Amino acid sequence: MRFPWRRKDKPETVRLERPDVAAERFWQGWHELLPEISAALGDNEPGRVEHQLCELIAIVHPRLHFALERGQRSIYGLVISAQEDPAVRPYTDAWKAAAPPDDAIWEFHDSVPPVPDPSEVTVNLGAHRISLADIRVVAQVDDEAGVVDVAVYHPAMSELDDASRDAMTFLPLDAALGERLAGERLRRVETAQAEPAETISLVELRDMVRALAES
Repeated sequence: MRFPWRRKDKPETVRLERPDVAAERFWQGWHELLPEISAALGDNEPGRVEHQLCELIAIVHPRLHFALERGQRSIYGLVISAQEDPAVRPYTDAWKAAAPPDDAIWEFHDSVPPVPDPSEVTVNLGAHRISLADIRVVAQVDDEAGVVDVAVYHPAMSELDDASRDAMTFLPLDAALGERLAGERLRRVETAQAEPAETISLVELRDMVRALAES
């Protein structure tokens, strides 16, 4: 279960509060809204609280995206993302620092986390059902810079429109690595429309990039 990324559009001239003040206001509002959120999710009707959540997220920063999804350790997860925008990062840092501890019901992430096993994920794009188990990656490691250049391939890539092809290039990488590690360690990302030689799976790519980050 994932309720999709949303952002409430706000004028760029909106007056921003200090990150710690904005975070405090968010968490106060979150606790007040939580009974309604829980009831809406329990009824599988997240749209009932969509507007309130958009307003609440905008308190932190107007350029944040967010998702409600099934948690990895808890029942539900709230994810907010600055999409690796360094100007917004202080706000997500403050938000996470002020967050309550994860519990059995909720966990909180300040960037898109990796999925436990990307090979079990299937993405629906129009008429196409694309299993991430079939994604193949060519990876070239620059040990000196500590980064990796990748080309992403799937047999259906040539059948997709440009927007869907871009999504299926970056989405598998975020699923395997998580937004933060992908942003830190992937340098050049390309789409391969013909299967290259010497490819690896997403899980193998994750092992490679994590080892590079730890070295």
